[in-house]
Formats: sequence, C-alpha cells, structure tokens
Amino acid sequence: MHALLQYIKFLFKSSNQHGVHSPFIYNLVTRCFYDKGHYDAYKHIVNYKKSLLKNKTYLSVTDLGVGSHVMKRNKRQIASMAKHAGTTNKRAKLAYRLVKYFESKTILELGTSLGITTHAMSLANENNEITTIEGCPNLSKFSKGNLERKRIKHVNIKIGDFMDHIPSLSTNKYDLVFFDGNHQKEATLKYFETLLPTVHNNTVFIFDDIHWSRGMTETWENIKKHPKVTVTIDTFFWGVVFFRREQGKEHFTIRI
Repeated sequence: MHALLQYIKFLFKSSNQHGVHSPFIYNLVTRCFYDKGHYDAYKHIVNYKKSLLKNKTYLSVTDLGVGSHVMKRNKRQIASMAKHAGTTNKRAKLAYRLVKYFESKTILELGTSLGITTHAMSLANENNEITTIEGCPNLSKFSKGNLERKRIKHVNIKIGDFMDHIPSLSTNKYDLVFFDGNHQKEATLKYFETLLPTVHNNTVFIFDDIHWSRGMTETWENIKKHPKVTVTIDTFFWGVVFFRREQGKEHFTIRI
C-alpha cells in the first residue's frame, strides 16, 4: 500500500526531459535514460536472465536484511527468485547504460544476489573493476560460478554482512556505488555515511527500491538533505545521487 501511494504521488510530480533545465541532467536523461539504441550487450543481459528463469535448482538463502516480500521460505528456487525478486531486464539495461555513460571504472555493489545487475554493469566497460558484496554464502557461490561461466573476470565477490567489509573499503574512491541490499532505514543510512569518504566529484550513488517501504522513503528524504549531496533524481524504483560541487542543490523526479 505504501509503494502504491508513493507511485501515485510520483506520477503527479514526475516529468521527462522537457521539465529539466539543468544541462547536466538534461543530457543524462536524453542520452542515457531515454537512449533507444540497440546495444550488442543487451542480448547478453536478456540471456543471463533467461538462464536464471530456467534454473530449477534450490538454494538455502540467508537474509541478513528485510528479505523478500514474496518469498518467505529459506529454501528458494533460482527461477522463482529471478522472477519475483531479480532485477528486471529494463533496469539491468539502464545499469549498463549508466556505467557506459559515466565511463565508471571503479564500482561497488552492495547486494550481489543472482548477479543480474553485476553482469550488466560488467559488460559496459571491460576495464572496470567491480567489488560486490553478498550476505548469503550460497547465493554468492552461485553468482560467482555463473559470472565465471560468462567469462566475467573483473568482478570480486565478497561474502558477509555489508558492514564487515565497508569500513575496509571506505579508503577507496569509487565512480559508482550501487546500494541494493538490506532495505532498512538505519542500515542504509549507515552504509551511506560510511561510504561518503569514497566519493569524488563525479561519483554516482544509486539506491534501489527507495519507495519500497515507509522507512526507505524516509531514508531517501534524509539522503537528499545531506550537505554533501548536490543533485538527486527520483525514478521511483531507483534514487540517483550526485556530489558535483559545481551544481546547485536540486532534486528531480523523472519518469523512465
């Protein structure tokens, strides 16, 4: 119900490129968000998801965060997870375009899951280095093997609670950080605060499911108010955050 009400509000507030006066955001929307090009990588993205949807294997899944709204059992089928909780092809393609558009070379992902987004981002730049953290050992092992079979070699998968790894990573600098795990207010804000030292002027933070719950919507509003944050984009399913010092503080709501 919360997500439905938020979506109705989003429809009233959102606009397309015609409601954008910032050249930086206008170019991002028209050249990346609304890019209608047919990239060769798209077929690999679609095939990756198809292979998951055909996989009848069961895994014992450990949820360290809120977990799934749909699947409450610990033993879950790969195909079911891909169908109900896996990243959609549309979002995977957008992740690919974002990494390609910003030429992101150093990427951190919180929440590997089935590796759908990881795989898509890896295709955008063969020279990038992706560190991805997954709390569930069985999911991590499965995704690692799956990515290796796809000959993706520049992905480093770490296993465990995010906060077991984030402090040691906070001395790095990242071009893009994708927050796709836990989905609890206090935890997400803690990840955000701990990873702030990793940003540079062109870093992009992406938060998944910002209207998934009341707590996540409150989290998004808190992030928007942070003094280091200059520009944000609410796409309803993702919140995109920029730290560009040359930009005045401004918030956009964009339909994709």
